[in-house]
Amino acid sequence: MELTASALVGELRSQARPDEFPQKHYHGSAAVLGVRMGTLFEIAKRFTAMPLTEVDRLLDVAEYEPRLAAFCVLDFKARKAKLPAAERRGCYGLYLGRHDRIDTWDMVDRAAPRVVGSYLLDKPRTPLFELARSTDPLRRRTAMTAPLAFTGSGDRDALADLFALAEVLVDDTDPVVSKPVGIALKYAGTADEPALRAFLDKFAARMPRPALRYAVEKLEPHVRRSYLEGPRAAGGSRSI
Repeated sequence: MELTASALVGELRSQARPDEFPQKHYHGSAAVLGVRMGTLFEIAKRFTAMPLTEVDRLLDVAEYEPRLAAFCVLDFKARKAKLPAAERRGCYGLYLGRHDRIDTWDMVDRAAPRVVGSYLLDKPRTPLFELARSTDPLRRRTAMTAPLAFTGSGDRDALADLFALAEVLVDDTDPVVSKPVGIALKYAGTADEPALRAFLDKFAARMPRPALRYAVEKLEPHVRRSYLEGPRAAGGSRSI
């Protein structure tokens, strides 16, 4: 099998069923092929060993599914425990360098945690703070989705940076960003509930409601209610 962008696109086109799979979740401006998501993932996984130069070419394809497949390939590469350091760095660089080809939330969610977040676990997280201040909501989504890789790492500094990134984006009302803020906080809370509650005591009143609902989802019911329903929080009095 040829591990090329053209070969992968050919397989996607052979599976296109636009009437059956119109990709209604996609709100970008590109055309869609109409490939079932499970089929797309299966094809992308078979191309995991594709050279990064070919992944780069895949990102130049206009339609939605080939570009999503490119980010799936990067994600499948990043999952490999024995991926050479140079290739892991290349995946990270390609994701950020071609961020302009991301025009929908699922491209971010598919690749950002392992390709970006895992790579930055033992490195300065400055790039994430730069993304968090972008005018592009999808770049801000990357800034908040990539740190999901931090939540199970046991790295206290990385987890502290997740909370710091959430603070930068705490007022963001764009749903593309606010929901990931809440989701990241939810999982950070499973690693350090006192830190999550301290964050909520300070910022819950400013958070968009969907973000707050996600953030408190794993807390005990009475604690969750204290943030969602009343002026009294576990840590003291405040209004929501």
